[in-house]
Amino acid sequence: MQTFETPVNLVELFENGVRKFKDNPLFGLKNESKTALNWMTYGDVGQRVDNLRGGLVQKGIGKNEVVGFIGNNRPEWAITAFATYGTGARFVPMYEAELESTWEYIIKDSGVTLLMVSQPEIFEKVIKFTETIPTLKHVYVIESNGAGSIAELESIGKKNPVKSIKPKKNDIAALIYTSGTTGEPKGVLLSHGNFTSNAVAGNRIYQDVLTADSRSISILPWAHSYGQTAELYNWMLVGGSIAFMESVTTLGDDLALIKPTFIIAVPRVFNKIYDGLWAKMNETGGAAKALFEMGVNNAKMKRELAAEGKSNFLVNLKVALADKIVFKKIRAKFGGRLEGALTASALMNVDISNFFTDIGIPVFDCYGLSETSPAVTMNCFSAFKTGSVGKPVDDVKVVIDKSVVEDGSDDGEIVVYGPNVMHGYHNKPEATRATMTVDGGFKTGDRGRIDEDGYLFITGRIKEQYKLQNGKYVFPGAIEEDIRLLPNIANAMLSGEGKGYNVCLIIPDFEVLAKYAEANGLPTDPKQLVENDQVKNMLSAEITASLKKKYGGYEIPKKFIFIDEDFTIENSMLTQTMKLKRRVVFEKYNQAIEELYK
Repeated sequence: MQTFETPVNLVELFENGVRKFKDNPLFGLKNESKTALNWMTYGDVGQRVDNLRGGLVQKGIGKNEVVGFIGNNRPEWAITAFATYGTGARFVPMYEAELESTWEYIIKDSGVTLLMVSQPEIFEKVIKFTETIPTLKHVYVIESNGAGSIAELESIGKKNPVKSIKPKKNDIAALIYTSGTTGEPKGVLLSHGNFTSNAVAGNRIYQDVLTADSRSISILPWAHSYGQTAELYNWMLVGGSIAFMESVTTLGDDLALIKPTFIIAVPRVFNKIYDGLWAKMNETGGAAKALFEMGVNNAKMKRELAAEGKSNFLVNLKVALADKIVFKKIRAKFGGRLEGALTASALMNVDISNFFTDIGIPVFDCYGLSETSPAVTMNCFSAFKTGSVGKPVDDVKVVIDKSVVEDGSDDGEIVVYGPNVMHGYHNKPEATRATMTVDGGFKTGDRGRIDEDGYLFITGRIKEQYKLQNGKYVFPGAIEEDIRLLPNIANAMLSGEGKGYNVCLIIPDFEVLAKYAEANGLPTDPKQLVENDQVKNMLSAEITASLKKKYGGYEIPKKFIFIDEDFTIENSMLTQTMKLKRRVVFEKYNQAIEELYK
């Protein structure tokens, strides 16, 4: 068992890691042939941070200055962040797949002085901002050499070394801009103490699992506090290694190459893997499918018996057989070393969570927000309850405010207290006052309840709930998630506020639906499929039948709109953490929705 003193700041957290684990691998990138990983050690990264820090200081970066970064996860992301922290400046990460207007807003709002971008193409888009944003003086490129590159800045710093500044715990480390699901992005002010307290609190929960041998595959964007704290900062406490996923499309190959011991992701990743496994088994059929189903069913029985303190020899034997022949092969697709996984951002479907646990890959639901650095509650190996998001982490208190709930439920708004709570929203005093309690709590806007054992259960989102004409409340998130889990469905959005009944936008999974179309002599073109009455009737019946098992009649949508364009980050309908931007979707499809009620 390891214990950690909470570093006062991220500079100490990083430098402690470099000192303790100098020769350990830290960041892994695919080689040119993409058949192996090239590793940078903690010492390698530490040297580059020292060099870049010196370069930043030569360009006038110091306490309370602001350094921006546009790019995906990569070694230079961390190098720029820790070099910035060591000057006493603030770090503002931005997503690479983002609208130019959003970059411009964030750079202007935060007062970025020096901007680091990943590619020359991005440089060409943002250099014009220097003419309209007075604070922006310098723009540097990572994938470039010579003048205006990060290499040049590191070279300058190497010749002009500067010792790191050790910020105080309440000094602001970073501005994490929220995704803007309900309006313009807000810059969440997170201090060094916010991040370090949260990283250590999470590490205490997983201290028996995370070691210097631990390896993560970097999937989540570090531009969000979830990826930053749970992966980057947490791993540096133990000397673990992080290798980078190339892209979503290469995830299967990347898992096999990287061989992670732990995965930090969102439920959507596991949902896709789950759907893919079952689709493959249904396609294979025969003895393989029968053995898989036998194993899954008996693993479920074994788990349920264990919950009652019981065991069955025949059940255990069948599970052992399935594990040797089937489950082991599934785990091998994850690299063969996976001990467990962490998921947050949305609630994991209970059946899918149980499935992965049953085949030997426990997935632990957690809960947090940008404004809480992010972890609030976590499940773990020694303390978990399926369907919950765990118990509060050390030094964090959760209160359920029932005064904001008007529908007679026994839940309420989740309010969070602790050293992880943000210092407010940058340049938005009214928004800060609206979301903070007078005694320092953060009002999350999420609904929840705490059971008798102290586990938190998320029951909905206060701003997303709405009331039908009959006065009954609808919580669309859970219904939408259950619709998305159907094999033929890729995405869904419910609507019905103030109306007599719910309707639903549906995006089919066209890859799966193509097989149905071929079997029934129908065209496989997405535009034709969403207009085909046979397909629409089949999907409508499938959705309705599935929801009847769990929801009341008033909650089940009565009419559907089938569309061939998915909700994506690129069309601004999803946030970078895969949350639905309802406002944007409504703006586009409002007329079609209203037509359903005529």
